[in-house]
Amino acid sequence: MKSIHSFLGIALLTAIWNQVQAQKFQQVLQSEITESNPGILFTVESGDESFSWSGAAGINDRALGDSLQIEETFRIASVTKTYVAAGILRLMEKSILKLEDPISKHISQEHAKILSQDYDLDQITIRQILRHSAGFFDHTNAPEFFETVLNAPDHEWTRTEQLQMGVGKGDPIGLPGKQFSYSDTGYVILGELIEKYTGKSLDSGLKELLRIEALGLNRTDFERMDAETDQLRIHQYFQGRDTYQFSPTMDYYGGGGILSTTQELVDFFQALFQGKVFEKAETLEIMLEPVTYETKARMDYQMGMYKIKVNGLEAFSHSGFWGTQVIYIPELNLYMSANYSGGWRGSAVAPIFEKILLEMGKSSE
Repeated sequence: MKSIHSFLGIALLTAIWNQVQAQKFQQVLQSEITESNPGILFTVESGDESFSWSGAAGINDRALGDSLQIEETFRIASVTKTYVAAGILRLMEKSILKLEDPISKHISQEHAKILSQDYDLDQITIRQILRHSAGFFDHTNAPEFFETVLNAPDHEWTRTEQLQMGVGKGDPIGLPGKQFSYSDTGYVILGELIEKYTGKSLDSGLKELLRIEALGLNRTDFERMDAETDQLRIHQYFQGRDTYQFSPTMDYYGGGGILSTTQELVDFFQALFQGKVFEKAETLEIMLEPVTYETKARMDYQMGMYKIKVNGLEAFSHSGFWGTQVIYIPELNLYMSANYSGGWRGSAVAPIFEKILLEMGKSSE
């Protein structure tokens, strides 16, 4: 009987501790709400799932003043690149392509003709595109791109149009493999390869390659592909402007395009790092292999993933234009994801991660 009482006492203390910790976490989330950032969604979870917490703070639609809910979805933007890179590596595992293959071997004739105006596609490899070292000008850096997005937000972009802009509005950054230069254009090309070799849409092709549904990721979908996931989408803001009606095609073909939740972002990163996505353990090693250049890169980027430090702790991460970031801290076996509906500025790491780690008493010191 004594052991039962002891067990119940420990369980009660644990429950009280968890409740107090949850209240503190919620207060941290609330502290991130500002005039420019009306809402935040957040998940933190240990790798063994012994600890997990999700929270939401702030409002969704400023016009309605409705509260954000933790199960709501959002545009993850460039975090999509992690999924696309993993998809390409799955095609490698299936011996459909090799990372040293020139992109000329795989890209459509239509798009090869466009890109060949500026680039020698026989000299650009899939590995270089995955690492953003192919030298592609990023079409989103053309002033005309955001002029169209902001002035005609319902414009329906095509992959071909984006590749044409990448060639017509900017010069190559440099020789293939010689420098890092982040480029959505490269991942738009990789998205085409996934569609080509799966014979499906990018949404369906990635779900097949990455076992998205088998992993239980029911709210991880490209926009316009699942009515319920679309219905749960929150309002996201750019410089105070509600972008809810912006066409998803601005960021849809591999550089971005996925909707998800903070919990499912954490779930996918866990599956990736715990060996549930790739067939072979060495594939993850290839994905995360360090890269160096003569001129130091402004990001420590591998393939669809990059390394950062959070409170002195090394982490793997990806972030996206619409205020999303996911991180994995190996030393703590800890995963976190967040979406700031108004974005954050001034740092490579979303401030919420540092604040939550401090609340947990976690740092390298």
